Amino acid sequence: MRKFNIRKVLDGLTAGSASASQQPTPPAQQQHPSGNREPEIQETLQSEHFQLCKTVRHGFPYQPSALAFDPVQKILAVGTQTGALRLFGRPGVECYCQHDSGAAVIQLQFLINEGALVSALADDTLHLWNLRQKRPAILHSLKFCRERVTFCHLPFQSKWLYVGTERGNIHIVNVESFTLSGYVIMWNKAIELSSKSHPGPVVHISDNPMDEGKLLIGFESGTVVLWDLKSKKADYRYTYDEAIHSVAWHHEGKQFICSHSDGTLTIWNVRSPTKPVQTITPHGKQLKDGKKPEPCKPILKVEFKTTRSGEPFIILSGGLSYDTVGRRPCLTVMHGKSTAVLEMDYSIVDFLTLCETPYPNDFQEPYAVVVLLEKDLVLIDLAQNGYPIFENPYPLSIHESPVTCCEYFADCPVDLIPALYSVGARQKRQGYSKKEWPINGGNWGLGAQSYPEIIITGHADGSVKFWDASAITLQVLYKLKTSKVFEKSRNKEDKPSTDIVDEDPYAIQIISWCPESRMLCIAGVSAHVIIYRFSKQEVITEVIPMLEVRLLYEINDVETPESEQPPPLSTPVGGSNPQPIPPQSHPSTSSSSSDGLRDNVPCLKVKNSPLKQSPGYQTELVIQLVWVGGEPPQQITSLAVNSSYGLVVFGNCNGIAMVDYLQKTVLLNLGTIELYGSNDPYRREPRSPRKSRQPSGAGLCDISEGTVVPEDRCKSPTSAKMSRKLSLPTDLKPDLDVKDNSFSRSRSSSVTSIDKESREAISALHFCETYTRKADSSPCPCLWVGTTLGTVLVIALNLPPGGEQRLLQPVIVSPSGTILRLKGAILRMAFLDATGCLIPPAYEPWKEHNVPEEKDEKEKLKKRRPVSVSPSSSQEISENQYAVICSEKQAKVISLPTQNCAYKQNITETSFVLRGDIVSLSNSICLACFCANGHIMTFSLPSLRPLLDVYYLPLTNMRIARTFCFTNNGQALYLVSPTEIQRLTYSQETCENLQEMLGELFTPVETPEAPNRGFFKGLFGGGAQSLDREELFGESSSGKASRSLAQHIPGPGGIEGVKGAASGVVGELARARLALDERGQKLSDLEERTAAMLSSADSFSKHAHEMMLKYKDKKWYQF
Repeated sequence: MRKFNIRKVLDGLTAGSASASQQPTPPAQQQHPSGNREPEIQETLQSEHFQLCKTVRHGFPYQPSALAFDPVQKILAVGTQTGALRLFGRPGVECYCQHDSGAAVIQLQFLINEGALVSALADDTLHLWNLRQKRPAILHSLKFCRERVTFCHLPFQSKWLYVGTERGNIHIVNVESFTLSGYVIMWNKAIELSSKSHPGPVVHISDNPMDEGKLLIGFESGTVVLWDLKSKKADYRYTYDEAIHSVAWHHEGKQFICSHSDGTLTIWNVRSPTKPVQTITPHGKQLKDGKKPEPCKPILKVEFKTTRSGEPFIILSGGLSYDTVGRRPCLTVMHGKSTAVLEMDYSIVDFLTLCETPYPNDFQEPYAVVVLLEKDLVLIDLAQNGYPIFENPYPLSIHESPVTCCEYFADCPVDLIPALYSVGARQKRQGYSKKEWPINGGNWGLGAQSYPEIIITGHADGSVKFWDASAITLQVLYKLKTSKVFEKSRNKEDKPSTDIVDEDPYAIQIISWCPESRMLCIAGVSAHVIIYRFSKQEVITEVIPMLEVRLLYEINDVETPESEQPPPLSTPVGGSNPQPIPPQSHPSTSSSSSDGLRDNVPCLKVKNSPLKQSPGYQTELVIQLVWVGGEPPQQITSLAVNSSYGLVVFGNCNGIAMVDYLQKTVLLNLGTIELYGSNDPYRREPRSPRKSRQPSGAGLCDISEGTVVPEDRCKSPTSAKMSRKLSLPTDLKPDLDVKDNSFSRSRSSSVTSIDKESREAISALHFCETYTRKADSSPCPCLWVGTTLGTVLVIALNLPPGGEQRLLQPVIVSPSGTILRLKGAILRMAFLDATGCLIPPAYEPWKEHNVPEEKDEKEKLKKRRPVSVSPSSSQEISENQYAVICSEKQAKVISLPTQNCAYKQNITETSFVLRGDIVSLSNSICLACFCANGHIMTFSLPSLRPLLDVYYLPLTNMRIARTFCFTNNGQALYLVSPTEIQRLTYSQETCENLQEMLGELFTPVETPEAPNRGFFKGLFGGGAQSLDREELFGESSSGKASRSLAQHIPGPGGIEGVKGAASGVVGELARARLALDERGQKLSDLEERTAAMLSSADSFSKHAHEMMLKYKDKKWYQF
């Protein structure tokens, strides 16, 4: 039986009901008098497919403040001023954790080879982290109530942590139970009784490498005390009249070295406290007559490391002389008689020497220094001459120049990453250390996701970086410098016209990339657009192709105050009537108009010398907007490129311009109002009616084309070349569906208010092959344009046939008259076929274009033409496609060609959408939105059912708004700090697989053997002396600590963490040690504690399960 459908009769009804109701209206609810209802699109996505969670954080830890290294596990930890913790193992093994308080991390201490880490925070809390689980968690916390924590020290293989405070006291914490010992070293007992002043905060604590019973305490004022733990008194006191910054032992325990605030190092013999054996000023000028050298800047840290086969290393940061103004921060390496000063790009936060042994009483054998800088992490090879640095395998250079925008592409063509990698490999710097990166702990996760992912970042210096982001790792592939095509201004006076922006004139604002054709287009802050092709061949471009475009905004401004007299008129190039020029807002330095106003000048100067272009992205065309009568060009707000059509289009708050990059000509150059033609709902009028306008396009094409031959330049504007650039707006046939168009003439009050608002900018552009008008029977190439006032306009494209004809015949561009309206600025558009599948824009597959072509007469047919299902009746042809349009406030699905609103969803009333993307997930598609109020939402397509609505994070700064993007397979990212990318997923499947994908930080490794004491040392009592700390600090001998001193807080480590702690982290080793000490009583105590922890863990599990059952069947909006 032939299907009969009277859908057209119901057009008005459908549109009315859809716009009247806020909720989507599924076709099933629309009554069809005929027995045959139109087939409804089956939507497979349900709310259970969605779950939001953070996956990984990449990049350099923002505002770092502390550093630690586990020499056995080979794991590096970095703490930051915002309470973040980043852990690095082998390349690809990274982890991010966060202290809830957000207080700065002041110190980190690994429990070496035990899979645990102690962090000390500026809010006087200590935390014990369990690293034996993929997502580390806090097991215990201890909050000091009466004293401020300044320094911590945990001896190797000890469970007793020494904590120094601002008052000068030292408390001792049991890291197993995170309780305080009753043993306290009071400052007044440690210093000379005769001393009248307080020694200052504790800045250093360490035990003598050869005798654990002797503790070296450094006070800020310059006093150092060697404390005997057993006899509870000071053995020696060492005083120096300069403040101390750090202290380090020689491994034999007979000498130590101090660094001071006047740039000196003092070396002391343990047994001679009267004066230092040696005083060194590494950077001080030695004066002739034996006087003390001039004071230098403080030496903030010193390390003293010994080698078996040579002189010890003394490594220090700071200490430069005061007359080295402008000198970069330095790390100084003193080895024997040689002193190397290594300059750093940023100030040094901390450094650590990596040594072969974890034992402090053995020859240290240092092999590298890890230097934590304010904005970088540097690893120096100590074993090679000249101290080269290791090539850093972590993605820490995201912020090399500040990130200004980013785009994320999941499920790219598989050949893309190898292609980008091969051209990027040539950009590698030389001169790195030959050795492998030494921080190589942990194990990779099992990458469940196999699809390629690419992140592109645009930067303030005009560079664009491509990153391989597959399987939650990140690795830089290729870097493109877009500023190479422009002349650099040599000095300040020479700045030609980059004064739209004071600095960073090349900053990237928008990136448009077609992964299939590899065409790349960028828009920069100086109102410039550059189109790039990908090539594996090096080429030398003799003349860089260039176009200059003049975009005007002409409207009778309502708000212009009478006092501001417009300056005299100037005649723009192109032969149009003179236009009134708005008041000059920028000082002009160069000008091409007679009245001194800068005119027809671009902001940047393109190089006129030949340009060598390496393999990779090569400049195809540079387009620049020019100054118009003293007004600088407005920044570009939207951009799109299409490789199949050979077109690029961009817009700003003045209007829109379209360029044919194959023929290097401007096809369209219109003010936003002119796009509407006679259909302008706001009834704006051009500022001065152009009576002389002919359909030739004169005045609309004030363009000087940089690469056109001189004869072309001299032709009159009415020549054939110009006339094809557009059909005039007066030719438009109004095709406005009043019912669907939510704008109605009765809203006169808002019309006048909108007139006073800012200009209407182009906010979204989308090339596609679809129906341009209601009467169309077949789709054709067109451009959909969205504006900040919520209007969508359609421009039809008439493309010449492929092959040589494409380069000879003109592309004809004509506004179609179709207008659709939404609330709020248009953000994104996409098209679905009759089955609800996404129709990707047409593209030309990539091929190497720098190789001479064979003379094939094959027609270059457009690839991936959207296939429309052949209609079974002439009436059904009308439901061939759906347009999905997302604005700041709402989303609409419009059926084409009828242009009826099939579905509508008001996304937010009180906030606005910052980013909306139409993405694929689980073999289906959805609309994903991020709102300014911090909500992440997804909607099904085409019916726009809400599937997910989660409060994720408030919009705290513009950086998040500028960089947030969704991509396919449930992935999203944004710049969480100026140096870090945060990735997240909204896919339930990825959340479930995440645990498998994450790397392991802890791997079982044998602790190296302790150094051999040797026969004579054992005979005569030399060598390391061990100490029974349990006997000294345990409750039985030292009593209980004051309860008001510190408060114990059990950690939120979760059941996995509690069990891990009870049976794993510190418990096992501690139990083994206690068993060796044969303290049966203590052991049973510990066993009981362990059992208690496990039972509490199990009860927690039971409660959690009950909670889960209670809320299992409730929807998100019922909580």
